[in-house]
Amino acid sequence: MTHEETADSTAAEAVRRERFGKLPERIRLEDTVEERPATVPDPAKDTYNPDEWLVRNCL
Repeated sequence: MTHEETADSTAAEAVRRERFGKLPERIRLEDTVEERPATVPDPAKDTYNPDEWLVRNCL
């Protein structure tokens, strides 16, 4: 190996160590999860009257 090849491999190793020499910073679980409602709340959802079904279908 020549002095030039050794210098190139040392430089390449330094670049590689700079890029991959440490682990990435940890990401908290709270930062990876987003919570939001799947649908918009329906105001007519809770207006069901079970007796209305009887009136419409049985009378």
